[in-house]
Amino acid sequence: MLWTIDPSHAVVEFSVKHMAISTVKGAFRSFTATGETDKDGMPTALSMEIAADSISTNNDQRDAHLRSPDFFDVANHPTLTFRSTKVSGNPDDLTIVGDLTIRGVTRPVTLSGEMSGVVTDPWNNQRTSLAVRGRISRKEWGLTWNQALEFGGVLVSDEVKLEIEAQAVAQAPAEAEELAGV
Repeated sequence: MLWTIDPSHAVVEFSVKHMAISTVKGAFRSFTATGETDKDGMPTALSMEIAADSISTNNDQRDAHLRSPDFFDVANHPTLTFRSTKVSGNPDDLTIVGDLTIRGVTRPVTLSGEMSGVVTDPWNNQRTSLAVRGRISRKEWGLTWNQALEFGGVLVSDEVKLEIEAQAVAQAPAEAEELAGV
């Protein structure tokens, strides 16, 4: 079965350590995603596109810096993408391995999480949800800007924690064929 994300019931969030003492959290506000499940409801594929310029940390100055060539370089790299290459486990304990592309650099990443069962909403649509998390080293994607601190350490940690929670809606057979390019 083919699923599409319901962006009004989804979040794509990240967090990093700032000055080694506090955590800065942010989110991307604009994204699309599709997924597939087998006949038993087990996820088999996931793909996501994220608008890099939709980044928000609730600080306009920081967000502008994150959009600049120092970080995401959104003028030249407007989209972040994820394409699964392997899904394993069971709905309560999923592992999703895939290719994450940031700034034109594609590297593997592993996400872990869970998928809910399918429910029917009040409008007779089938829905499910997926919650996954992972960690990446931003340097591996060329996001190397930093500033050394007087007391040692750096302004922004290399490790980025990722969290995605998304509700998805099943596509009717005709919609699924159109999305699949049939």
